[in-house]
Amino acid sequence: MEISAGDTAWVLMSAALVMIMTPALGFFYGGLVRRKNVLSTLMHSFFTFCLVSVVWVLWGYTLAFGSDKGGLIGSLEFFGLRGVGQEPGPYADNIPALAFVAFQMMFACITPALITGAFAERKSFKAYLLFTVAWVTLVYAPLCHWVWGGGWIGDMGALDFAGGTVIHISSGVAAVVAARMLGQRKDFGTPETDPHDLTMTVLGASLLWFGWFGFNAGSALAANGLAAHAFVVTNIAAAAAAITWLGISWWRHGHPSVMGAACGAVAGLVGITPAAGFVEPWAAIVIGLGAGGFCFFAVDLLKNVVKLDDALDVFAVHGVGGIWGALATGLFATVAVNDVADGFFYGNPEQLWIQFVAVVAAIAFSGVVTFIILKVIDAVVGLRVQEEEEVLGLDTTQHGELAYRL
Repeated sequence: MEISAGDTAWVLMSAALVMIMTPALGFFYGGLVRRKNVLSTLMHSFFTFCLVSVVWVLWGYTLAFGSDKGGLIGSLEFFGLRGVGQEPGPYADNIPALAFVAFQMMFACITPALITGAFAERKSFKAYLLFTVAWVTLVYAPLCHWVWGGGWIGDMGALDFAGGTVIHISSGVAAVVAARMLGQRKDFGTPETDPHDLTMTVLGASLLWFGWFGFNAGSALAANGLAAHAFVVTNIAAAAAAITWLGISWWRHGHPSVMGAACGAVAGLVGITPAAGFVEPWAAIVIGLGAGGFCFFAVDLLKNVVKLDDALDVFAVHGVGGIWGALATGLFATVAVNDVADGFFYGNPEQLWIQFVAVVAAIAFSGVVTFIILKVIDAVVGLRVQEEEEVLGLDTTQHGELAYRL
């Protein structure tokens, strides 16, 4: 098949849309932290993009998409992108191989950036750097290979259109492990940790929503009907989840929360991600409703009952939303959308079991390896800043700069 100019243009544009999601995440997270930690939070997203871009070219891509080795990892044949060029690649024969590399690079960049919300305001920058490189290499790349690169989860028949298991479950579980190992912030549970700028958070959520069209619709890897379908269901699910979260928040707390609407939209985007190319629009609304509800109550449970200081609710939104989305794909998938597999409600209960196995595998793998990585880093350089540095804020103690001079 010849390279399609239209498909290539769409995939490159989608890669650019996904790229904007990483700094958008910085805005989303940055508004939720205190004023003294804004720059450090923005830096986590911004510099993750820089760091992972280089790692992806050197060894990340080949570990994820190199020739399969036992269903577990890719070979080193594409180390440094050797042999990857302008000709079509093995994963899409309608676009240049480098276009596929660029698109997948953006996925690899945002995934560890998501985790940073769990340890915001207390992790040292040195530990963050080591963790990011190790996690992309040892967790993201292998899991990506398992699902999309010819590994055992994909061969089993698990459905993940744009990253429910690969991106959201893996980062959400890593966030729980990181939050537990670093411990609570000094002022956890007090008004001192309230968000400093929700306008920044709403801006970030809006840009995330915008970029997510590239995330999901771009995963069709062609400018075709499937891309249009993924675009529409992505928007529907985000809107339904925002309405749901806001409604529950209004009922529970007596006011329609702006932050709740923004967080709900992100939860819906997470929930529809694995299902975007497999479910009908009505099912996308159900998935959005579920994401808004499940993620709202997960935030409440973790903060107020479990007392876990996942600073920016990464697991509650991305972990829980990703798990729901992956399982919902097993419920609502239909060959009427994408001629791959039917789900439980279309006469194929086995698909739900396959999705469950994939979810459990992603949780176990990310959780165990993340724990090992953090233990090693803690032994070598330590994970957390000193108490006096936390009190002063990471902007000045880690970066020697201030976000605001008022």
